[in-house]
Amino acid sequence: MPARTFEDLLAWQRARDLTREIYGLTGTKPFRYDRSLVDQVRRAAVSVMSNIAEGFERQESVAEFGHFLNIAKGSCAELRSQLYVALDADYIAPDHFNRLKAQAEEVSRITAGLKSAVSRRKEATAR
Repeated sequence: MPARTFEDLLAWQRARDLTREIYGLTGTKPFRYDRSLVDQVRRAAVSVMSNIAEGFERQESVAEFGHFLNIAKGSCAELRSQLYVALDADYIAPDHFNRLKAQAEEVSRITAGLKSAVSRRKEATAR
């Protein structure tokens, strides 16, 4: 059954879970005192779920949705990179880092799968 709203998309649901985790992490000591990194990490996480939602809702074209999914994947990579900064600054324990990194990788894979499905749909309708 096709998704009727962006909330139905597994990619968005997992991105929401990741964002919740990121907000929890960035509210802890000593991370919360590095306000610029907190802001960047939160923005990257929110960007993932926001671009999935915006692309789904706009759907002026399948290509446009794919573009928004690419942006979401880029934000996942940005978030993973920022998690390394947090790890190197001792704001996050290695096991917590590994769990969040794995979550971000999962969101990226699911988003890539959604993009592939959208592309296949575009090809099928073009025939």
